Amino acid sequence: MTQLAEYNTDNRIAYITINRPEKRNALNPELVGALTDYFLKAGRDDDVKVVVLRARGKVFSAGADLEYLQKLQNNSPEDDLDDTIAIKELLYSIYTLPKLVIAQVEGHAIAGGCGLAAVCDIVFAVPEAKFGYTEVKIGFVPALVACFLVRRLGEGRVRELLLSGELIDAATASSYGLINFIADKSEIAAQVRGYAERLVAGVSGQSVALTKQLIHNVQNLSLEASLDEAIRLNVQTRSSSDCKKGITSFLEKNKLEW
Repeated sequence: MTQLAEYNTDNRIAYITINRPEKRNALNPELVGALTDYFLKAGRDDDVKVVVLRARGKVFSAGADLEYLQKLQNNSPEDDLDDTIAIKELLYSIYTLPKLVIAQVEGHAIAGGCGLAAVCDIVFAVPEAKFGYTEVKIGFVPALVACFLVRRLGEGRVRELLLSGELIDAATASSYGLINFIADKSEIAAQVRGYAERLVAGVSGQSVALTKQLIHNVQNLSLEASLDEAIRLNVQTRSSSDCKKGITSFLEKNKLEW
């Protein structure tokens, strides 16, 4: 039986690959579970510093598949709750992973598929990729995605995207802040790898984890409380082995390899 997702590592980079090209890499409960397991695995692996999420085929992910949507019509409230919690766990595990996560988007990212890309730290996309949340067009609500998307884009853009259900191209997505880099199809894999390898060699894994924690925590705090949190993390970081190693290297003018 073909695996719905694949996991492999190379040079301290974990590659998580969605493998349902015949279904446009659409999400179903089995795939959601497999992706969650792989992200948690990468988070626990001390030899992994960067995670790349990518997909086989021409579409990054078209959201929920038709078979799954048909089953939703017969779900009990308990079934719907379990299913929604599973999707939440996937998105939350990506967003809070103590490693830097890059989405390599080589095709359309729609609805839940766009949600997957939006919770990654950095997004590379090909120029022809389309992005959007089409849930309102089928009477659904992009509820879980909205919680993360408001943090990334701000309320105004999120209202535009979620209430219209319209798709936008990569250039527009870049101007909105939904994606970070645009790369041609022939170059995107190499550009993602090069970017990931620079981060593997050039940044502290401890600092990445703590910085992501800080960004996550301060958004819902008052200015005073956010500054207190920043002080706590600052003090914690100064006593860390990575910080001591980095300062020593800087003072001695030695090249540092993380």
